[in-house]
Amino acid sequence: MNRRVFLESGIAALALSAADLPPKRVGLIGCGWYGKSDIFRLVQVAPVEIVSLCDVDKQMLAECAEWAAARQASKKKPRLFTDYREMLKERDLDLVEIATPDHWHALPMIEAAKAGADLYVQKPISVDIVEAQAMLAAARKYRRVVQVGMQRRSTPHLIEARNLVQEGKLGTVGHVEIYSYGQARPTLAPPAPVPETLDWDFWIGPAPMVPYSPEIQHNWRAFMEFGNGTIGDMGIHMLDMVRWFLGLGWPKRVSSFGGLRILKGGKNDIADTQTAMFEFDNLDVVWQHRRFGPSVDANYPWGATLYGEKGTLKAGVMSYDFIPADRGQAIHKDVTYELDQYPEDRTEPRLEKHVAPAIRGHMRDLLANMASRGRPVADIEEGYISTSCCILANLSMQLGRTLAWDAKAGTVAGDEEANRLLRRPYRKPWIHPEAGTV
Repeated sequence: MNRRVFLESGIAALALSAADLPPKRVGLIGCGWYGKSDIFRLVQVAPVEIVSLCDVDKQMLAECAEWAAARQASKKKPRLFTDYREMLKERDLDLVEIATPDHWHALPMIEAAKAGADLYVQKPISVDIVEAQAMLAAARKYRRVVQVGMQRRSTPHLIEARNLVQEGKLGTVGHVEIYSYGQARPTLAPPAPVPETLDWDFWIGPAPMVPYSPEIQHNWRAFMEFGNGTIGDMGIHMLDMVRWFLGLGWPKRVSSFGGLRILKGGKNDIADTQTAMFEFDNLDVVWQHRRFGPSVDANYPWGATLYGEKGTLKAGVMSYDFIPADRGQAIHKDVTYELDQYPEDRTEPRLEKHVAPAIRGHMRDLLANMASRGRPVADIEEGYISTSCCILANLSMQLGRTLAWDAKAGTVAGDEEANRLLRRPYRKPWIHPEAGTV
């Protein structure tokens, strides 16, 4: 048997053995917009069975169950839970996705790891840094494969853009700008009766209790109790992408300033403008967001610009542009769509069609590493670093000073006030996780 025939027969055998295996048993905690977007991209690329769904909103849960039954091959309706602990008691899931609001990522992720499931966790992985450290510790202790939803690392045109950087097309990169510009309005959030289908106390969980409002439930990113502001939502994607492009680890120092300047008059308390600087060896990465006013570049309202000695690279979710310094051949590439291969993308409500290929790629990478027990492209440690950088920027803005990060110790060097803020208080009866006790 020659080598080509041997390889082809081996690949065929692997495909046959994979087809003979039972489908991966999957559970979803958090059945809102992006949880559904993720899980139904997974169904498109692998023989999986959505076995369990969990959400504290029974209406959202029921809708997701109907969609799941219609989309998966078995047409079975998943089991439904309103308490993630009851779902995880079954210990029969191969993969669990955590797609709750940010303040509810840590505890379910750690319990799922203990229950023996691999994980897909939405970004940012946590609201405070001690939570993130506990999540990383749990993943390593229980030997779980964890992919974080930083899917720029699996975006087809951005993989190509990264290759240009890795090939040296930019030469030495001396400065990077990352940014997000978008229109927003104050979030009024008037109190309202809690819907009968919603357990508001459980939705709040370890965060501070606030009166129910539909705007809080569905626009929770506007409130620091439940997330990390615009830098933790939009900035993490671009910072993580640049770290991936350039092979960057932790910054040495983080500084930031900004605040709520224009979008006043509502209950929202996230900064509507913020500038942050992440100081790496021989390189500064500068973030800016503005939730009012026009974009600096209409083609790149959310993206990164890398300035190198040989050229400049602009990269965003819709395209990239390489502009050589010597007036050589410029390169432009638009986002990849896969609407012909996956026609359901055309009709799925609220799906970001331009992001669907990236989510599918991210899921394929996760499944491959579940099989090999390797670390996926957006491993939990990468999520810990990128998440923590954004949290440190918010803390620097809050404290009004630069923070020097000691990556080995996992603390801010010489700043006890800042270190106390690495761990937010939990509302009883919830107990804050710690890396040493997971």
